[in-house]
Amino acid sequence: MGAQRTSFEKLQRDRARKAKQAMKREKRLSGDDSPDDDAPTVELTTEGELSAAELLAQIELIHKQLDDKVITFDEFEERKIDLMARLPID
Repeated sequence: MGAQRTSFEKLQRDRARKAKQAMKREKRLSGDDSPDDDAPTVELTTEGELSAAELLAQIELIHKQLDDKVITFDEFEERKIDLMARLPID
């Protein structure tokens, strides 16, 4: 059996990750302490169709909110169940 090829989406994610690391490295070396305005923001949505990556980003967001004690554990569980139910299954 042949080796499975890397998907184009995975290559894009890797390139984006490396670019973000390079930006952080440059910022750290330059000593710039200003807030990063280019940082991606994720907002929790409750309607519409989302990709698996967007849903996982939202799950990560609710985990952070729980860790920061912005939401209770019960709210976290409700939101997580809702998001997991929206994951596309092929």
